[in-house]
Amino acid sequence: KYQRPFRSPHHTISDVAMVGGGQIPRPGEVSLAHRGVLFLDELTHFGRMVLESLRQPLEDGHISVSRARGTVSYPAKFILIASMNPCPCGYYGDTEHECTCGSGDIIRYRKKISGPLLDRIDLHVSVPRVKIDRLMSEKVAEGSDEIQKRVETARKAQTKRFKKLKIMTNAEISVPNMNKFCAVDTQGENLLKNALQKFMLSARAYHRILKVARTIADLDESDDIISQHIAEAIQYRTKVDQNPFG
Repeated sequence: KYQRPFRSPHHTISDVAMVGGGQIPRPGEVSLAHRGVLFLDELTHFGRMVLESLRQPLEDGHISVSRARGTVSYPAKFILIASMNPCPCGYYGDTEHECTCGSGDIIRYRKKISGPLLDRIDLHVSVPRVKIDRLMSEKVAEGSDEIQKRVETARKAQTKRFKKLKIMTNAEISVPNMNKFCAVDTQGENLLKNALQKFMLSARAYHRILKVARTIADLDESDDIISQHIAEAIQYRTKVDQNPFG
């Protein structure tokens, strides 16, 4: 049975090991994670050049490695999942533990992740401390089996949608096909327009919000993208590089 790759390189990895290269060019982690997951734990501990090297494959789905002997292109369509603390000590925003970092320390820490890279990450999710009573509660949350069924239903909808195209998922929808596959109603358009103006979002963010909203609608088993799908997709664009003291 085919199993999608899961790659989790250490933060000391070099940019060559991440994207590929060498005297005899070999694929890097981004290509070894093709059609799978690339997980970067403690994102801010990775080297700046390593992180910036992710920009091309995240945008294009492939990586080009140029060397004296020529240029080699490797496939690199992967899901990037990354984690990081909110500040160097890890307690900024915690309601039960005081943060010991200075404002400058927090800003410098978050600036390690560039705006262009963050702009290519669709879902920005803050995970607060889990309360003790909830941690020890016997109440059962939604199980993995139920979640898997919803995901499989959404993927089947995408397979049907793109059966005549050479793409597999909503994330691969090209800009010329956005109006065809990601059309929204007037209320959704107004909501999206206001968000673009208020948060000064880029054209890339605009298209990515629509693709995420399309996926949310698929998970909701909805043929149409409505305003609540747009609203949820917008919430995921909260940037960790924004000044927390501004």
